[in-house]
Amino acid sequence: MPIFEYKCNDCGKKFDVLHKSTTNLEEVNCPDCQSKNHKKLLSSFSASVGNSSSFSGTPSCSDGSCGIPSYSGCASGTCGLN
Repeated sequence: MPIFEYKCNDCGKKFDVLHKSTTNLEEVNCPDCQSKNHKKLLSSFSASVGNSSSFSGTPSCSDGSCGIPSYSGCASGTCGLN
């Protein structure tokens, strides 16, 4: 379910709306003034993979740092990192 950020053009309030689907967006009203006069804002996002504090350098399957614990086929390159 996508979350969209909006700014009301009438009262200036910024607000978020959780939509059930990207294909069928519900009607959006400002939660403060109930206006339908708003604009969708560009939102930032973040993505993280694994634990960055324990990661140093390039992952290597041969030393087990590829993130697949005790994976015997990793040294042969079958995990896709070699």
